[in-house]
Amino acid sequence: MEAELPTLTSLDELAKVVDEHPEDLYLRWSKGPDTDQGSVSKDELTGVELPGLSANPLAVERWWADRPLTVWVARRLYDYRHLRERRGPQVRPWLFQGAEVGRGPDNEPLVRCDRAVAWIAEEVLTEAERTVTEYRADWGPLDRGGSR
Repeated sequence: MEAELPTLTSLDELAKVVDEHPEDLYLRWSKGPDTDQGSVSKDELTGVELPGLSANPLAVERWWADRPLTVWVARRLYDYRHLRERRGPQVRPWLFQGAEVGRGPDNEPLVRCDRAVAWIAEEVLTEAERTVTEYRADWGPLDRGGSR
């Protein structure tokens, strides 16, 4: 399956795919659809199996209004790039169409993967980071690694 997946190489390409699938497109950071096929995520604290895969929806929220779709998808990639560092160098972002089947312990969507859509290339991650950095001057601080 993975060999057949296209690879998106720009934020514009990613935004186009999101625009074509406005409700059922999800971003997942893992070793890929072949590894995830038939599996579910686990709660890291308790080890409990969850009813689906942890993933991030790419559907644009109404409050985003008329802001650029490329900035929306850049933010979604940027917010979870730390997962590669936590889970290992083979972890990559990829897209799939699916349906929500529940919520995880951090209120993240748990999703059934219906169809793998595409890999996201490394250069898109670089472009996303650059885009978010450019906009952050107007947004304020964003700390995902702080202590609790």
